[in-house]
Amino acid sequence: METTAVATKTKWAVDPTHSEVTFKVKHLMITNVKGEFRKFNAEIESDGKDFTNASISATIDASSIFTNEDNRDGHLKSADFFDVENYKELLFVGTSFKRKGEDEYELTVNSRSKHN
Repeated sequence: METTAVATKTKWAVDPTHSEVTFKVKHLMITNVKGEFRKFNAEIESDGKDFTNASISATIDASSIFTNEDNRDGHLKSADFFDVENYKELLFVGTSFKRKGEDEYELTVNSRSKHN
């Protein structure tokens, strides 16, 4: 008699109160601008607690960008950058995880945008 092991898929919902979406961008080659998106949802699906072949997707409210500078935030929300009037959400889809340590993984993200 043959038996086949079936991996149990586990869905994880990222808790926004204990998580963050942050970024750092080089500005004028002399300083970094740091910021965050304050509203987002993300979900991970894994084989139990093994994230090696996990998939991740995140939806970010583009208008929730915050860099601690109102003028810059307004410019980033404009059609010059995120165009939040026409593109309310940013969608990210992870394409692979690579184990880096005991509880540390590297995530490769593939993002797509479409502008008419």
